[in-house]
Amino acid sequence: MAKFTFQWDEQKDIENRRKHGVSFALAQQAFFDPKRVVARDLKHGGSEKRYYCMGRVSEGVLTVRFTFRGRTIRIIGAGYWRQGRNIYDKENQIR
Repeated sequence: MAKFTFQWDEQKDIENRRKHGVSFALAQQAFFDPKRVVARDLKHGGSEKRYYCMGRVSEGVLTVRFTFRGRTIRIIGAGYWRQGRNIYDKENQIR
């Protein structure tokens, strides 16, 4: 993976830990999975393109919602969500 930096809003990190049990510091690890899957968030209609990164972290597949700001990945949300796991498994099945 190319050199990127990570950033996030501290208040959103606190809220995400409370709501989903995942810190944004941990969420960074999903980007380092060589089998990670990145998909565009087509439901987001704002001016900034958003994406999902699904990667294995510890014993599960973590889904991270993010955007690019130059060479910075800004994390917006993260959790161990079933849909992300299903996409990850489908994309990584042995063919």
